[in-house]
Amino acid sequence: MTTMKKIHYLLLALFCSLFTACQDGDWDVPSFSDGAPFGNNSITEEGLITIAELKADADYKEAFENNGCVLVSKDIKIKARVTGNDLGGNIYKQFAIQDETGALIVAVNQGGLNGYLAEGQEILIDMKGLYVGGYGSTPEIGAPYNGSIGRMSKDIWDKHFKLLGNPDATAIEPTDFKTICNDIFDGKNDNVGKLVVLKGVTFTIANGETKFINGISSGSNYYSVQLDQFPNKGKGSSTYKVVVRTSSYADFASMILPYDTENKQKISCNIYGIATRFNNDWQISIRKTSDIRDAATDEPFNK
Repeated sequence: MTTMKKIHYLLLALFCSLFTACQDGDWDVPSFSDGAPFGNNSITEEGLITIAELKADADYKEAFENNGCVLVSKDIKIKARVTGNDLGGNIYKQFAIQDETGALIVAVNQGGLNGYLAEGQEILIDMKGLYVGGYGSTPEIGAPYNGSIGRMSKDIWDKHFKLLGNPDATAIEPTDFKTICNDIFDGKNDNVGKLVVLKGVTFTIANGETKFINGISSGSNYYSVQLDQFPNKGKGSSTYKVVVRTSSYADFASMILPYDTENKQKISCNIYGIATRFNNDWQISIRKTSDIRDAATDEPFNK
């Protein structure tokens, strides 16, 4: 390994450890006047398009919509902000981005992505040479995997992104999930991958003892809990449901689902998270503990 590469990895490791240690607390966002010490600072905005334009491109549209995988051969870039990462342990080796036109999941075979891809961080992605496609009806950027889309290597990712300025979490606004939940019926994928808020919801299995990991097993180390306000809808192949999907490694996995034990009733919540799709199911991935809030005040139950 060259001296420059060693410096690169040492800086990245230090930055990741500092960010992770701060978690949801206050900290001073680093400023890189000469460009970040990772990524590819030579990428320019020439050939910039929106996420919606990328999804609608005739060369890539089918792969996005039919769980395919295709190489981007055009010299195009997209610019977007990070809306969700692996800070809370619930989003694994991927992060979510969105611009004013749509959203995408970026899959990278690397842990600690939150160290340099904080919520609100604007990034420029050079799409040429990357793969795009769909995974369970969720549009992604990544690499080929079993005929569909999977994670790209860290080395490839490093060559294809550039950080723009400093993170600004106030620049990302959640979409009210109630306004997009029927997209499945309408055949729309425009909002998949977006940061959303589910207002005034209660967890179906909440009883003062149950936790997120007491939900139904839905894949290795993942558990799904339904919400009372979103029961199964439709019939036959058109049926869909909404679940909160939680990894057993998430910081809040063992948190008791909000419930008022004194009055024996469920507590109404506002839930923030990334809305992905797996076929006809909406899967809400909460990013961190403070995304679980009391609906009456919109204040986190646990900070």
